[in-house]
Amino acid sequence: MARMSDQSARWSRATVYPDMWADPVDDPRDNEGPGPDGELATLRDYLTNYRMTLRMKCEGLDPEQLARRSVPPSTMSLLGLLRHLAEVERDWRNWIGDGDPLPKLYGERDADFDGAVAEQAEVDAAYADLAREQEATDAALAEHPDLGERLGEDGIAVRELLVHRIEEYARHCGHADLLRECVDGRVGQ
Repeated sequence: MARMSDQSARWSRATVYPDMWADPVDDPRDNEGPGPDGELATLRDYLTNYRMTLRMKCEGLDPEQLARRSVPPSTMSLLGLLRHLAEVERDWRNWIGDGDPLPKLYGERDADFDGAVAEQAEVDAAYADLAREQEATDAALAEHPDLGERLGEDGIAVRELLVHRIEEYARHCGHADLLRECVDGRVGQ
């Protein structure tokens, strides 16, 4: 006897490689041709692609779907991840800055996830916050092209900061894979 489930059927928009998120011609990440030259360009390229992957995982969902905590008991949602990464970008600037730390965007502890509510204004604000914080952190780091340069009170190397940013986005893209699949069944890398 077949069991009924409230889980969505698994699906992909891709037709060439069914385990992919999108067909190669529709994928905005540039995976064709030679990679970038040099370590700094390579790190920036990986960061850009992971950022784009996160956005792709959120595309086509309404505010309720973005805010849905689809993997209980976790409080994570796709909207919460957008808010969390905006907060993290801000924190990284605090690591490298010499001035007073910037205040938290959403409050202490898990406010980035807890405050992720299913309202279009909240979704729009999260995307705007993330774009603004990414741009500000990118601009701050652009002033330090030497990957070995040590910054801030803790003397973190620019290379370490860039790798940490890539790791943070990559880890959360993995979370986004699971969250998205549970929201509407869409799968793919």
